[in-house]
Amino acid sequence: MSANGVASSSYPFGTARVGETPERDDALVSAAVSAVEATGAHSGSVFLLSGDRRSLVLAAACGTPPSLLGGWRRIPVNSRIPVAEAYRSGRMVHLSGAEETMRRFPQLSVAVPYPFGSASVPVRAGGRTFGSMAVLWASGPDRTGLSRVQRRQLRSAADRLGTALAGLSARRLLGEWDERAAPVVVPMPSAPVIRVGLFDWNLDTGALLADDELCAIFGIPPREFDGRAATLAARIEPADLPGFRSAARAAVEEGHVLAHCLSIRAGGGGLRTVELWGRVPESPHDPEAGSHLVGAVLDSGSGMAAVAALERLADGFFALSPDGRVTYANHSLLSLLRVRQDELLGQRPWDVLPWLADPVYEDRYRAAMVSQQPVSFLVRRPPDGWLVFSLHPGGQGMTGWAAPVRQPLPAGTGPGTFVAEEGPPVSLSPPPTAPRLGSLYRVLQLGSALTEAVTAREVFDAVAEQLLPTFGGQKLAIAVVEERRLYLLAQHGYSKRFLARFEGTPLHARLPVTDALSSGAPLFVESRDELRETYPGIPVGHSNSWAFLPLIASNRPVGACMLGFDDIHRFPDEERGLLTALGGLIAQALERARLYDAEFALARGLQNALLPHRLPTLSGLRVTGRYLPGTRGMDIGGDWYDVISIGDEVALIIGDVEGHNVAAAAAMGQLRSAMRAFVTAGHRPSDVVASTNRLHMELDPALLASCCYALFRPRSGSVRIVRAGHCPPLLRLPDGHAHILDVPGGPLLGVEAMSDYPETELHLASGSVLALYTDGLVERRGSDIGSGIDRLRDSLARMGGHRLEDLADELLQDASRSRDRMDDIALLLTEYAP
Repeated sequence: MSANGVASSSYPFGTARVGETPERDDALVSAAVSAVEATGAHSGSVFLLSGDRRSLVLAAACGTPPSLLGGWRRIPVNSRIPVAEAYRSGRMVHLSGAEETMRRFPQLSVAVPYPFGSASVPVRAGGRTFGSMAVLWASGPDRTGLSRVQRRQLRSAADRLGTALAGLSARRLLGEWDERAAPVVVPMPSAPVIRVGLFDWNLDTGALLADDELCAIFGIPPREFDGRAATLAARIEPADLPGFRSAARAAVEEGHVLAHCLSIRAGGGGLRTVELWGRVPESPHDPEAGSHLVGAVLDSGSGMAAVAALERLADGFFALSPDGRVTYANHSLLSLLRVRQDELLGQRPWDVLPWLADPVYEDRYRAAMVSQQPVSFLVRRPPDGWLVFSLHPGGQGMTGWAAPVRQPLPAGTGPGTFVAEEGPPVSLSPPPTAPRLGSLYRVLQLGSALTEAVTAREVFDAVAEQLLPTFGGQKLAIAVVEERRLYLLAQHGYSKRFLARFEGTPLHARLPVTDALSSGAPLFVESRDELRETYPGIPVGHSNSWAFLPLIASNRPVGACMLGFDDIHRFPDEERGLLTALGGLIAQALERARLYDAEFALARGLQNALLPHRLPTLSGLRVTGRYLPGTRGMDIGGDWYDVISIGDEVALIIGDVEGHNVAAAAAMGQLRSAMRAFVTAGHRPSDVVASTNRLHMELDPALLASCCYALFRPRSGSVRIVRAGHCPPLLRLPDGHAHILDVPGGPLLGVEAMSDYPETELHLASGSVLALYTDGLVERRGSDIGSGIDRLRDSLARMGGHRLEDLADELLQDASRSRDRMDDIALLLTEYAP
């Protein structure tokens, strides 16, 4: 264990799991702890760049637990957030307090509406930026932010981390940050609360071996301890000695564990209580072992006395860990909350008690943790009781107090003042603010989820995940508008038979969902009677309350959202306003997603039309091709292949246009058509590629492309190959060996109009297999492309004895199973079989 409490990379509790990088994790934790210690902050976080280079992902946290960050665990690189700003600009972003944060980053102030100061710095080394580091501190009227020395120390901590990550990258030990992995979390550095000293006591001789900590507990310098039990006994309160010696002898004779409390004399003359635990060691080969006691002395300071004192009080006292879990609760609190200890310990109070489940109460806890300032609030305990809670935060967690209260004091005594059943009036934080914070939190949570939703189905999933648990609903349906009619997009909790009767409903129909769309205002129905009174004869299914939200974007209806409740649900004004605001967010996201879906359908149709649907039957050759779209993003790309028969020769072409959108598919179509024209005109292979490049340049290309062209003559077995920035072909020989054909090539298409593309001629033996492929097949996260080509060559050699169709499928097997592959793949296999 290092001095700052960071575990070393030796991993004494076992080896690291596959995919973990212990040295990287150690560097992240060390940097977060160093940043907090150097600045006096109560929270430190490290964000690393995601694999797609679009986001900064939380990788390590010290102090503030990741659960507090909520939607900020993944921050878009181009967002107006200090961490992203530091990454983009390469400079520190220092915000001394709440006022400066509101002025410079209003979005952050709205999302985290608590007073705090922060500083964000880039993590970089050389010309590479790995991410950002941020620290937070309590904001106060007399705090001006970090001093120059603290800022310099924060930059130094970030630079040390950047240097460490660069070193790991150079040794190929860094790897890609797995965005799905939980961040590395370390608690705030602190002095040990409990001291533990170890001993080995020979009861027959009185000899006692003690470590340095045991000597310190008894107030004896380790070098002055003479190794005698009597020396320690002189520090024990005389009245405790007879009972202790009797218990020790009984433990040795009967073989049970010794547990005893002792009072020892402190330096100032007072007494301090410690616990002694001991047992007889198990050593069958040592006859003297039966007269020994080995164990430990625990000095918890004043902790034991404090706990005993709290248990005697009538008010409730409790402790929360930084992530809000209950670590201690006295008996009075359990009685006030009407829960058992095993139900509460280790849990978050708002997860256990339904009457604390309102987001406003969790926001109070967040406010205390982020601002490091005490907060107090009132809670109604069913059926008619009231409790006041007061939270006092610190670096290691939070101490809380709770007590029953009577009704508010009469007018004139001050806002937010209540009388405890026993004690003086209690002044609370203003209650009207809390619902606003809870509402903002939910809006921002859904907004954050919707920003990551790409397709219309993903929008529905995000809405279902946020809306149903937030409002306690059980059913959700979203319908979209097409040609003035409503069609179901997706649903949760409803039966298909029930919703089928509403499919294709015209917008002028007399239904609650269409009325909400026509008026542009949400419709809230709290009971079946209310629904049937307004809409006689309407099917109601199994729900008892409903919220119908119109989804309107760009001043036109795009759909409707229906939220159903199994039990009767009342919609207070605040909840109605919140659902109305969320409806606007859902509408914008749905419109964007439907545009995406339309563009995707267009691009996919264009791509499918341009790829060959059937390859020609050739004499002396067997040819098969495969195409796999990417599994992330728009799921389309610019990869293509083609086979053209020209007289007694066969042209084999494979290419790759950068990008994954309509533009990439359109550029692919242009290049494929151009190459077909030049090939059928009888140009040499090198001239075909050069002419295609010049045409691509004349069309003002916005995208670069690569290709590989092989002109095969089956009668002689000769093949002429030309490469334009493309991956080298692979050749499997009849004896089973496979080679990388490192033939010379020219630049990418679209770089220089007058580029030359050399031509290489080879002669193949009967039974050889030529493999042309795009880089999507050989690229992997955390590995260079050369290693990927080597793996493909080995696979081709190992599987090459199979039928050509089976060989193509097996080479693509791993790629076809991947759910997180950005790039598309094209593969063209040709077997020479004269």
